[in-house]
Amino acid sequence: MKPGRMLITVVIGVLVAACGTPSDASRTASPIPATMPNSVSPSPVPSPQISGTPAATPTGEPTPPPVATDPPPLALSPVVSGLSSPINITATPDGWLLVNERSGRIVAVYPENGETAVTLDISDRVLGEGERGLLGLALHPAWRGEDLRAFVHYTDRAGDTVLSEFSMTDFALPPRLDPATERVLLRVDQPYANHNGGQLAFGPDGMLYLGLGDGGSGGDPHDNGQDPDTLLGTILRLDVSEPGVARTPDDAPFAGGGGAPEVHLSGLRNPWRFSFDRLTGDLWIADVGQNAYEEVNRLDPTADAGGNLGWNVMEASHCFADANCDTGAFIGPVSEYGRELGCSITGGFVYRGDSIPDLRGWYLFGDYCGGTIFGIRSDVEELTPPRVLLETDAAISSFGENAEGELYLADLRGAIYRIVEAD
Repeated sequence: MKPGRMLITVVIGVLVAACGTPSDASRTASPIPATMPNSVSPSPVPSPQISGTPAATPTGEPTPPPVATDPPPLALSPVVSGLSSPINITATPDGWLLVNERSGRIVAVYPENGETAVTLDISDRVLGEGERGLLGLALHPAWRGEDLRAFVHYTDRAGDTVLSEFSMTDFALPPRLDPATERVLLRVDQPYANHNGGQLAFGPDGMLYLGLGDGGSGGDPHDNGQDPDTLLGTILRLDVSEPGVARTPDDAPFAGGGGAPEVHLSGLRNPWRFSFDRLTGDLWIADVGQNAYEEVNRLDPTADAGGNLGWNVMEASHCFADANCDTGAFIGPVSEYGRELGCSITGGFVYRGDSIPDLRGWYLFGDYCGGTIFGIRSDVEELTPPRVLLETDAAISSFGENAEGELYLADLRGAIYRIVEAD
């Protein structure tokens, strides 16, 4: 087996007893601190009642409302501090934010009063350092209704990728996942310590999407981005409708051959964070760059299935190794920026909330190195430079969206903020 290829294991009905950030080993300085602040302790504040608010789902509306030309000034409103290297935010339909700590815990945060409690602790199974750790979390679309499963992407103690499901064993608030219910759905060998990808998300089709980087080092030395038979440098699409099983959907673009059947999109370097527009269903991917450019991609998850985003032939809209490369076979970005604006993109969401009307329809994202929050209109038709919406001193590791479409931001140094309109 050539370097950079992986071993895939699907485990059905097996209980496991024990479980990248946007940084890059090819850069001169790691944007992730070597030490982590103290973990947050559960608060004695009484749990709020379940609101019964259903999870938002994309409507597939073909004609979104007009997007304001100029979004309003923005600010960050503190929600909680004292977390240990938070790198992902997932919202429950009943008002909680579930925050991944890199070292292996998921902490439930109630933003209305700052209450915190541990939802899951699998730090005994997670290698939480650098670009490795408890990288992604997605709740089943029928969470707290017909299905009590949550799906987790983490780096195991051997440094390899694991996709697992866990279950709630009761309906307690704050929500709790039982570590003993783990079922491993997928394992992927990782040749290097960086470019592990991160994001897990359910699409409007009910399938689970997982982002994996090109395997690491620098420049994709094993050409995984352009190898259709590898799972590295891709976004996978999986059917997890049956507990304990991850299947290839019948309509997968490579189900009949030509590439690994789990692969939905290829040619990615490190898709640390991606999201689906809850109104249109569009897939927005922020792919972390190599030497010069960070990029944002907008795709139709159905029409663009099987598409190739170009890495390592392309870096954003530019040829990477060969200045005369052929760009015709690749899906290009809708936005990009160079080192004058930052060095490590963190993808966000298209804002669809009600609190900031003139921000609706803007895709927000950030840069880990510079702390800048950028935006582009979600209806752009050509390559568009990002607009600076807010300068912060945060080490932006992730964004989150609650059930009402309001947006949150994680600072790797330990804090969660809500994005609000400035006074």
